[in-house]
Formats: sequence, C-alpha cells, structure tokens
Amino acid sequence: MSITATRPRARSTQLMETTTRVKAARVDWVLMSASAALLGIGALLVWSATSARDDLTGSDPSSYFKRQLVNIAIGVVLAVMVAATDHRWVRILAPLVYVASVIGLVLVLVMGSTINGSRSWIQLGSMSVQPAEFAKLAVVIGMALLVAERTEGSLRASQVGNLDVIGMLAIAGIPAVLILLQPDLGTMLVLAATVFGVLAVAGAARMWLIGLFVAGTAAATLAVRLHVLKSYQIDRFMAFTNPDLDPRGAGYNTTQARIAIGNGGFFGQGLFGGSQTKSGFVPEQHTDFIFTVAGEELGLVGSALLIALLGVVLWRALRIAMRAEDLFGRVAAAGIACWFGFQAFQNIGMCLGIMPVTGVPLPLVSYGGSSMFAGLMALGLLQNIHLRSGEGIGVARSRLVRSRF
Repeated sequence: MSITATRPRARSTQLMETTTRVKAARVDWVLMSASAALLGIGALLVWSATSARDDLTGSDPSSYFKRQLVNIAIGVVLAVMVAATDHRWVRILAPLVYVASVIGLVLVLVMGSTINGSRSWIQLGSMSVQPAEFAKLAVVIGMALLVAERTEGSLRASQVGNLDVIGMLAIAGIPAVLILLQPDLGTMLVLAATVFGVLAVAGAARMWLIGLFVAGTAAATLAVRLHVLKSYQIDRFMAFTNPDLDPRGAGYNTTQARIAIGNGGFFGQGLFGGSQTKSGFVPEQHTDFIFTVAGEELGLVGSALLIALLGVVLWRALRIAMRAEDLFGRVAAAGIACWFGFQAFQNIGMCLGIMPVTGVPLPLVSYGGSSMFAGLMALGLLQNIHLRSGEGIGVARSRLVRSRF
C-alpha cells in the first residue's frame, strides 16, 4: 500500500521538476545576463552621478540609487508578467495597451507638468509618469498586430499591401502627433526610426520606405525654416553643428559632456571619482547624460563594455525576430531592436557630440521609472516570443533529453 501510494507522488514531483527545468532551459539566458549587467552598471552610475549632488539627494547620498533599485524591481516584475503571459493573450491585450498609451498622451496635454520645455510628465503624488515611453512599446505591438492579423494565413504574407502600410502609419501617427504637441522631439525621432524599421521588417514596398524617408527629411527642413520648433530646440541643433557657437548656452551640455568623457582616458578615474561628475558640471547626468559618467569614471574600457552589452541585447532581439514562428513575434521583436538601437545611438551620440541634444534616456541604464518600466516590459515581450518560438522549444527538448541520460 505504501509503495503504490508513493509512486504517483514521486512521478508528480518528478514531472513538476522536469517542467520547471524545461521552462528555465527555454529562457534566453544570454539576453537576461546582458540586461542584468546593464541594470547593475546603470544603478551604480546613477548612484555616482547623484551622490555628491545635495540639491538632488538632500541628506541621503544614496537616495537615487535606492529609487533606481525600486524602479528595477518593479520593472522586473512587469517583465516576468509579460514573459509569462500566453502569446494569444498578448495579442488580445495589444489594442488595450495602445488605447491606454494614447489616453496617457492626451492626459499629458491636459494636466501634464512641464519640465525642460516639454510637457511630458503626469504627476502622481511624489512620482512622475512619462506616457511617451510606454507609447513606443504600444506602437510596436500595435503595428505588429495589424500586419499579422491582415497577412497571416494569406497568400501575400511575404509583403504587406498599401492599405496595411496606411493602417500601420495611422497607428503610429496618432501618438506621434500627441508627442509633437508636448513637444518631445527626442522621443519623436526614436519613434520615427522604430516605425521605419517595423515597416521594413514587415515587408513594406521599397517605394514606401523611400517616400517616407524623403517626406521625413522635407518635413524636418520645413519645420526649421518655418520656425515650427521651439527656439531652444533650434538652438540645440545649431549648437550641434557648431558647439563653440554658444558654449555657455545651447552648446554647454555637449561641451561639458565631451570634457567629462575626455577626462576618463583609457581606464577612467574610478567609480565615484570623476571630477566633472562630482562637481556637477554636466546637466541631467543621471538621466540623459548618464554615458558621460561611464566615460569619465570607467574610461574607454568601461564605456566599450557598456556599448558591447547593449550590442548583445540588440543581437539577441534580432535573433529572436529571425527565429520567431509567427509574423507578430517577428515584427514586434524587430521593432524593439530598432527602438533600443536607435535610442542608444542617439543617447551616446549626443554625449559624444555626433548627434543633437534631444533628451532621451539610455535604455536600461538611465535613471527613470517610465523608461525603465517600458524597457523591461519590452524585454519581457522578447522572452515571451522566444519561449514560444521553435528555437526556445528546441533548446528545451535537447537539454531535457541530455538530462535523462
């Protein structure tokens, strides 16, 4: 009696352990490791950038470090929830996520707070939320869902039609207009690059891509000539072309950023030891200019490591896109890769002076709740796609077979 009773229990326990091992084996551990390293390095850089700033931290030099850890913890929970959600539910909830992001952008224009010339934040007590960060993810999954629903199972699955492109542009256009009204030029540039990448991966005709590039260039030129942009935005572009034009005004950020990075040399001045960082010469150093802390305190070696980790994240995102079994997963993963890739290039580029200052955070590194939550949710979606792709299932099966022998 005891023997027959224990056998089912043993089998049940073994089955649960096997299922847990299978799920763990299917996770993209390379993506997780690179992301965890970026989160850890970013938290330390935020701590270093704010520890000597009494105007920010008050009496607690580690206050921003603690807040960033809380942001990371909340973001990880959100990422796990997205990764564990059934793939079909992700597609069902995609329209709700999109509508919620649009409502958030509308609320910003109605009751938002203006910071650094942009009305982009909603104050919720002591916490501020930036809906534009979530709009990036919403646009990616919204466009991916539209093209997937219209082309999957049809004879034209290799290329989207003109109506599909128009629909995808409409999905991206509503948030884009609301973001321009804030105005948040940096987020708009990231969104434009992401939309272009999504259209290319989805299979839009070449003439659409060429036409959009030409139209975007012409619109940017007209915006400058017709003074549609704010005066401080035009000054930033002028300072980008010639930082010495106004070194104490529009060119101040870029000039100080270059000095800080140049101070780092090959190995850097050591964490918490950067002279420019401790003196607070670089504005917004814990958010938009976080890379200058890495350049000054970790040097060329540390900065290269940071860029390499970002490269690993992009590589794994593109790999997941290539191996996704459905069009929704392929387009969504590629869109996330375009989003992270361009935003990282824009952020690091403005610190080095090769891109204009537009105020975008470095993904997974800069301080901020909204950007951290949106970025980690995007990573959770990548894991979700990977877990349900042929690659993830194949890895799990092969490891399970090896474990039995």
